[in-house]
Amino acid sequence: MNPLEIGLSFIEGLALIVSPCILPVLPLVLGASVDGGRKRPFGIIIGFVLAFSLFAIAARHLVAALGIDVELIKHVSLVLLFALGLVLVSSTLSAKFSSLTHGAANFGTRVAIGGKDGLLSGIAIGALIGFVWTPCAGPILASVLVQVIRQESNLAGYFIIFAFAIGAGLPMLVIALTGRKIMSKLGFFTKHAENIRKVFGALIIGSVIFIASGVDAAGFFSSNKTAPVTLSQEGLQDGLATPYAAPEFAGIQAWLNSNPLTMASLRGKVVLIDFWTYSCINCVRTLPHITKWDAQYRDKGLVIIGVHAPEFEFEKNAENVKAAAMQHHIHYPVALDNKLDTWTNFQNRYWPAHYLINQQGQVVYTHFGEGNYDVTEHNIRELLGLREATVSSKNDNAISNANQTPETYLGYSRAENFSSEQPVKKDEESHYTLPSTLPLHHWALQGEWNIGSENITSAGNGAKLRLHFNAKKVFLVLGTKDGKPVHAKILLNGTPIGERAGSDLKKGILTVDHHSLYELVNQTEAKEGALEIEAEAANLEAYAFTFGN
Repeated sequence: MNPLEIGLSFIEGLALIVSPCILPVLPLVLGASVDGGRKRPFGIIIGFVLAFSLFAIAARHLVAALGIDVELIKHVSLVLLFALGLVLVSSTLSAKFSSLTHGAANFGTRVAIGGKDGLLSGIAIGALIGFVWTPCAGPILASVLVQVIRQESNLAGYFIIFAFAIGAGLPMLVIALTGRKIMSKLGFFTKHAENIRKVFGALIIGSVIFIASGVDAAGFFSSNKTAPVTLSQEGLQDGLATPYAAPEFAGIQAWLNSNPLTMASLRGKVVLIDFWTYSCINCVRTLPHITKWDAQYRDKGLVIIGVHAPEFEFEKNAENVKAAAMQHHIHYPVALDNKLDTWTNFQNRYWPAHYLINQQGQVVYTHFGEGNYDVTEHNIRELLGLREATVSSKNDNAISNANQTPETYLGYSRAENFSSEQPVKKDEESHYTLPSTLPLHHWALQGEWNIGSENITSAGNGAKLRLHFNAKKVFLVLGTKDGKPVHAKILLNGTPIGERAGSDLKKGILTVDHHSLYELVNQTEAKEGALEIEAEAANLEAYAFTFGN
């Protein structure tokens, strides 16, 4: 449970008092507070907080289970509020409404605690106010719901909701108490009750019209406003024949470079979703293109969101992802999808994977893997309405040779082409020896190693890992079991690697001091070779080889 997030939710609730969305319910709070005893204002706020909290918690599960659009809920509540405004403006409708609700009012009085003080009747009124007002919050409610979903437990999510509700309720309590005192002393309000009711009704109607006009109530005073744009999809290249509604973010453990986002809050923007993980070389090679698009098109309406979907356990560490984001100059929002819930919502299967979403929230173009950067940029520009110039990205799809060694996992859950003399012993230290010959694309071990589900770990000095590969560049995902640096000698074809060393080597020596992707080999052209990594200490972890040109 994060106390900071709970505090931020409380502050967000307080901030609602300056939102135009609060205006329709203030007359209801004031009017109900004047009637009844001293306890009624407190009852109203208690009822409001409880109703808001219950609604938000239920909405969390309902929206997730049924895929209900939060915007639809908002529109329904606006219709109800507009109808309420008409009732207050019209004397005839007010009389009929009063007659219809007379029985409910009497019931509230009969069940009130403390007789004329009306605490329980105040709770009932507050609950009704809460249920009417809560959907009106629209984007604000959606933002809070995302915060709730992010929590590791239901208890933490409930604390977020209650903190927000109390923050929203406290200013209303102050208004209720202050308004009660003023109205009890000034006979003007009682003499002109009908006119005041009509003014409040007009205020409600005006507020509904204002909100329905499309202005974001939460960002009303912000200077960064982007109007939704409706554009034809005819100009897209390789666009989807049948666009579909973009799935919602779910199960996000943390957001980097941004507050929590929702698909509803991104309407009116062009959105590019990039599924990536920081130890994937194919993902890393796409990042220069993506960061360039972010810099070039952000102020024109493009929002890029990197959904970090980890392949290995160490990639779930937020600090590791933060360091990778800094290393690759990523300034756009990054969502940590550690449980792969958003990955599942998108039915995604690849790293990297790109989903381009138009201003109406529809996925209109997808691309999996590297390449096609010119097509992706063209489609971004098409959706943004920027057709006056050509794209700057090059179509560099050629990323491998015909016989390049495929990605090679070392942990027993996905390992292939293991060629040591001894069979694999799972999750225990064992001695392995190299074969006399090692076929192309195969690998083997020498010395003491522990072969785990997703990695292999050196268990002593001089433990060796050998790979027979065909590629220009060789990368290996590495880390250390205890966090202490481990040095390793790198040989190519039985000799020190020399000028063909990758960028992470210094004088043929690799220092592994954190979990990451390390470049071991960088040749002038793709060719076969025998790569050997000799650990100078125990606890060196190796996960998977990847290759490229």
